[in-house]
Amino acid sequence: MQKPFLLTPLLAAAALALAGCAAVGPDYRAPMAQVESQWSAPLPHGGSLQQLNTWWQQFNDPTLLALQQAAESDSPTLAVAWGNIELARATVDSARAGGSPAVNANASATRSRQLGTGTTTMRTGGFDGSWELDLLGKVRRNVEAADAQLQGRRDDCHDARVSLAAEAATYYVQYRACGQLADAYEQEAASMAETARATESLVRAGLSPGNDAALAQASQASTASALIAQRAQCEVLVKSLVQLTGLSEARLRALLDAGGSALPDAPGLAVEAVPAQVVQQRPDVAARERDLAAASASIGVATAQLYPSLSISGSIGLTASGGASLTTWSLGPSLSLPLFDGGARQAGVASARASYEIAYAQWRDAVRGATAEVEKALVQLDETSRRAQQAERATLAYRRYLEGAQAELRAGTISLLTYEEARRQALNAQLEWVGLQRDRVVYWIALYKAVGGGWQAGDAAAIAPPASRP
Repeated sequence: MQKPFLLTPLLAAAALALAGCAAVGPDYRAPMAQVESQWSAPLPHGGSLQQLNTWWQQFNDPTLLALQQAAESDSPTLAVAWGNIELARATVDSARAGGSPAVNANASATRSRQLGTGTTTMRTGGFDGSWELDLLGKVRRNVEAADAQLQGRRDDCHDARVSLAAEAATYYVQYRACGQLADAYEQEAASMAETARATESLVRAGLSPGNDAALAQASQASTASALIAQRAQCEVLVKSLVQLTGLSEARLRALLDAGGSALPDAPGLAVEAVPAQVVQQRPDVAARERDLAAASASIGVATAQLYPSLSISGSIGLTASGGASLTTWSLGPSLSLPLFDGGARQAGVASARASYEIAYAQWRDAVRGATAEVEKALVQLDETSRRAQQAERATLAYRRYLEGAQAELRAGTISLLTYEEARRQALNAQLEWVGLQRDRVVYWIALYKAVGGGWQAGDAAAIAPPASRP
């Protein structure tokens, strides 16, 4: 009569042996990025090698570093990224718990009385547990998917940090250039006001025609309008920096004022000659690859649902009443066979495979986008660098031309119309030069972001929760 009890440990031993079998579903292999071996766009400064992870220090601008530190210390975007890491970590713990036995304890006590008898007290207590054996690797695939998702969220956090630093730097550079442009318009407006007063005096004296006064007034109003627009743009950039850094506007303005008005000088950023190396160090591409790995593991989870599942459950109980006690126990296997579900499990597998195809397409798109982003930044940087050189030459030449025109205007050898044309040419040349200097630095920043910002795959140690986190 005891033979059925002997089957229990035998079944358990057999189940443990089967648990070592390979998991169902595909075994993931990271795809290879199909990229060209060399850049198509010209490399800045011939691609000289420098360290990306200390790149911002090369600007030698304490204000820039302070803004970036403020943005990172109180960034809602980074707080969301860190929250996603914690959620993914909790998912990993939950997935791993699925492969462990679950044990619960219970206890109760009741008092009762029947007619003609005394009061009795009954106490019960015990334990019950269950363990679903991972015969086909459903739990292992779940853990594999959760681990990949956790790694992907860490990569997303790195990507957010790179983007945040680049955004803060871009706003700062645009603000500095905006101030220089506003200064140019302000100087021009002051000069135009002086010219308008002098012209009106000449008109009243009958030494100049009346239309010269109208021209001077129109030029003065046009320059004043441009100055108002430029100052408003500077204010918009201040508001953007307030939003990004979380600093009060008064504190931000004090920080900006203390930093002077010079435009940060862009360093000679290093760019490796092989696009595949950049693809490997892009955190957004790495995150999409980890999402792909998670989608692959999810196929195994869905496939395991098609097959039987085996679990072991048991309980131990103790009942005490009226000085007598009774101990009970049970232990045995339980087999669940999926027979008919209207195709729900097959649909789950199809859904998991479709999710994998979507993740693969997103990874391919990220690879292409990363390469294109670098190529575009290189083209724009090369263009603005060469144009800035020519714009500087033009600015200096127009400035000498304007000085000569001023002398001729005082001597009365040229008209005010000719002088104003020379002034506009000189101003336009100066504005273009400042704008190209700004764009050159902005494209350096864009290139820094495009090549991954110094991040390296597997660099999880640099991730830390936001400083404002409770």
